[in-house]
This record gives sequence, C-alpha cells and structure tokens, in this order.
Amino acid sequence: MNKQRYNRIIDDAYKNFKNNFPMKKSNPPKDYINSKGQLLTKEEFIDKCKTDDEFSEKWGLKIEELELSFGERGELFRKTYPYNSVDDFAPSGMEIQSLSHQLNTRYEKAKIPTKLITLTYNDETIEIYE
Repeated sequence: MNKQRYNRIIDDAYKNFKNNFPMKKSNPPKDYINSKGQLLTKEEFIDKCKTDDEFSEKWGLKIEELELSFGERGELFRKTYPYNSVDDFAPSGMEIQSLSHQLNTRYEKAKIPTKLITLTYNDETIEIYE
C-alpha cells in the first residue's frame, strides 16, 4: 500500500515539475534540464531531489534514504516472522563461519529490506522499506 502511495506522490510531484517547465524561454533554468539539454526525466528528477536540497525544497519533494543497520534489520525480521518460523530462513548447504554472516543470509532469504525511504510531499509523509 505504501509503495502505491509512494509512486502516486512521485508521479504527482514530477507532473507538477513538468507542468511548470518554462517552455517559451530560450534558456530554461539549469535545474530543469539534464546534460543533454532535455527536460529532466522522472528518474533524474528523483535523483536531483535526493541530492540537491534547494531543488528538493523548490518542488516540495523531500526524499531521504537511510541504510538500515544490522540491528534494525533484525527488528524487522522479528516483527515479520513468528519465532517458530525462524528456522525456515536458516542458510542451508553452506558452512557458517560467523553469527553475523548467518543472520545476514537469513535476512536475505527472508527478503528483509536494507533501506528505509522517507518521502514528504505537500505535508504528507510516508515511509517505505526496500
């Protein structure tokens, strides 16, 4: 559900950006165009919002990405799976050399996210995990 809202918000913000492109100007502002002299693509717009605070503020779209720590991933794992199913995600067929390696393998097998993305647009904030 949050991923759908995330995509909708990104689409709305990019649409707002495109609708405000100064088409009649012979020299559009540099923050509207890419290195090829074309209007920023949606992906370029998203990247610029992530890396350029002034640009992000201008368009009202703030995107923050945070790498989850090992402990935070562990908390997500414990919330997602009941303790009796933990063994379903144990590594198999490999020599386990350390506890952290074993847990990382378990988290990967269970598809536990590695990143938290916080998106704010028009006073609406959502969080998604990737």
